[in-house]
Amino acid sequence: MFTHFLNLLATIISVASLLIVTYGALIAIIQFIINECKRFTGGYNTTNIRKLRSVFGTYLLLGLEFLIASDILKTVLEPTMTELIILGGIVLVRTVLSVFLNREIKELESDSRNMQKEC
Repeated sequence: MFTHFLNLLATIISVASLLIVTYGALIAIIQFIINECKRFTGGYNTTNIRKLRSVFGTYLLLGLEFLIASDILKTVLEPTMTELIILGGIVLVRTVLSVFLNREIKELESDSRNMQKEC
């Protein structure tokens, strides 16, 4: 009974992860199209693309966090080498993505401060 509950919980968390990443991708696609349409009106800005990457990366990180939680539950239920390798791979991808996303956010904040000082 408890194993069935944990399997169901892991599945629900996995679905939540997919929904978060899909939602973030949808927002990113819409913002990308809006920014590209600004090329024709002269309002295009490369900073908007960097902001978009930052926002989308945040959704990816959140989705990966949920996926890690799901995989931890699956690994507890079936501690096979395959499950451990999958969990390790997801944690590695999440860590690398987090490092680069944090660097991007710091650069955006620095650029934003520099622009405010100029004005």
